[in-house]
Amino acid sequence: MAKVGMYGGKFLIIHQGHVSTMIRASTMVEELHIILTHDEDYEREFYFNGTTMKPIPYHQRLRWWNELTKDLPHVKVHAVAEKQTGEFYDWEKGAVGIKAAIGKEIDVVFSSEHAYGDHFEKLYPSAKHVVLDAERRTYPISATQIREEGAMKHWAIIPHVVQPYFVRTVVVVGTESAGKSTLVKNLANLYNTSYVEEYGRKFYDHIGAEIAIESDFPKIAFEHKYHETEQAKRANKLLFIDTEANVTQYFSWAYLGYEQPVLDQVAALQNYDLWLFLEPDVKWVDDGTRLFGEQTIRERNNDYLKAILDRQNITYHSISGNYHERLEQAIELVDEILEEKLYGETNE
Repeated sequence: MAKVGMYGGKFLIIHQGHVSTMIRASTMVEELHIILTHDEDYEREFYFNGTTMKPIPYHQRLRWWNELTKDLPHVKVHAVAEKQTGEFYDWEKGAVGIKAAIGKEIDVVFSSEHAYGDHFEKLYPSAKHVVLDAERRTYPISATQIREEGAMKHWAIIPHVVQPYFVRTVVVVGTESAGKSTLVKNLANLYNTSYVEEYGRKFYDHIGAEIAIESDFPKIAFEHKYHETEQAKRANKLLFIDTEANVTQYFSWAYLGYEQPVLDQVAALQNYDLWLFLEPDVKWVDDGTRLFGEQTIRERNNDYLKAILDRQNITYHSISGNYHERLEQAIELVDEILEEKLYGETNE
């Protein structure tokens, strides 16, 4: 068995073909070094330009590889900056950084491309070039194809540790008794995926009191974010979310009479793919905890919540009508997300 092996690439995006090569290579050497080369300006211009996929920061790719190899102590992961100009000189300079990162004589260079052989012979003359699954029979896919066609189309071939990054988040917002919980659960069941419940109700059920105090609302917002992260790990392409920090801000105003800057700070960190705003035109249901049943008050509260979203420059889609009409409107918008279409409707 050879001592030191190297497997490198930009890994834009990591897929099961990469994982397969890594695992096979790891059984052929005493220690394997995964080399993630990166030049994010070049990548943005030449790899993601013209696709619906956003550039993937190198530190995110580095983290994925660390997660994928955490149970393989003889596999080490390194990030090496490699400026790209399209010349062989880039490879030469990159090889200097790679050798410095590994710090040992490289015995084997692994890849899935026979075409790299001449380059590797010049750069690593004492190393053997081993090509694994060049025909891509195990996983007939390339990172280029995934970038061009979208992650949704190739979901099954994206590793579980990578999938949460590409989960499309759909948040449903509105004032009380607008049908948020019903719609979120229905959509999650329709698309066979996970969802995040409004945490505020659970919070007050847990403490056994409905009396709101200022410190409740940041706790609710932070806990809600934790559940979003956890449910994204279980999601099947989509994650449906019932309320978020701006709605929590609205409830702070509605119950306490004032907003809280900390909730704006939480809201500023959010980045959902689709916002569905439910208008208060379904029947108000008194569940024993709701207070704002008068339609004039519902409309006033509705306008206030919209003002909060507008202040945050959030583009949302207004959903109205009966429950069936709401569901059909939502499905049409969600399907656009799944198809990875670009959309930019205004708030209406």
